[in-house]
Amino acid sequence: MHNFDFVKPSSIAEAVAALANEDAQPVSGGQTLIPSMKARLNAPETLVSLTGIPELQGVCPDGDSLVIGAATTHATVAEQAAGHFPGLAALAGQIGDPAVRNRGTLGGSLANNDPSACYPAAVLGTGATIVTNTREIAADDYFQGMFTTALNEGEIITSVRFPIAEKSAYAKFLQPASRFALTGVFVAKYASGVRVAVTGASEIGVFRWTEAEAALSQEFSADAISGLTCSSDEMISDLHGTPEYRAHLVGVMTRRAVAAAK
Repeated sequence: MHNFDFVKPSSIAEAVAALANEDAQPVSGGQTLIPSMKARLNAPETLVSLTGIPELQGVCPDGDSLVIGAATTHATVAEQAAGHFPGLAALAGQIGDPAVRNRGTLGGSLANNDPSACYPAAVLGTGATIVTNTREIAADDYFQGMFTTALNEGEIITSVRFPIAEKSAYAKFLQPASRFALTGVFVAKYASGVRVAVTGASEIGVFRWTEAEAALSQEFSADAISGLTCSSDEMISDLHGTPEYRAHLVGVMTRRAVAAAK
């Protein structure tokens, strides 16, 4: 790993100022950034830690929504969101292993937008709002492809506002070594309809399965989508599975999520 400076600001304003420096990069849990630095795939001159900023921490109900600070760990979400949004809490509890869940953060996951990460499915599946230091971004506008988001240079995610679903669940077919989602599906039922978001399967990253949404909005049951098939176009092909296999898993995981939703 190359040498670097480390800055730990105590406010969002201090963090933004530190990130204005050339070759500065934010770090929260570091579950993606630190391994890439060890492999010398990434070499920022300055790391700006976001973990010491109180405004970025916490799980707070706000009317019909649950607001979660960007530097909140997966383990904290799994514990503190359970009484408000069980489907979201269960998703957080399936991320990685205990070490990852106690270090990794919501904002770090979303800023990185790994195509196999779990949180993007929850954010897109609930139609959540990503709040930054400068604006609010709708989930449908935020994810822009593999490892690509709507964030501008130096922009910091401060929190995420999740509309609480009537029923929800996450079903994940995990890759055993990494515990990333080979295919994961988050299903959320609202009075306005059902949203279905898929992670881990597509070359374009997380996406909504609109055909399943339409069917489930008419009848929220696993049988309602038993005849649907997700297209294998743009699905990932690797040693873990073919595009056709992943497309099949989308249907399987969606039916499992619907059956488990509560």
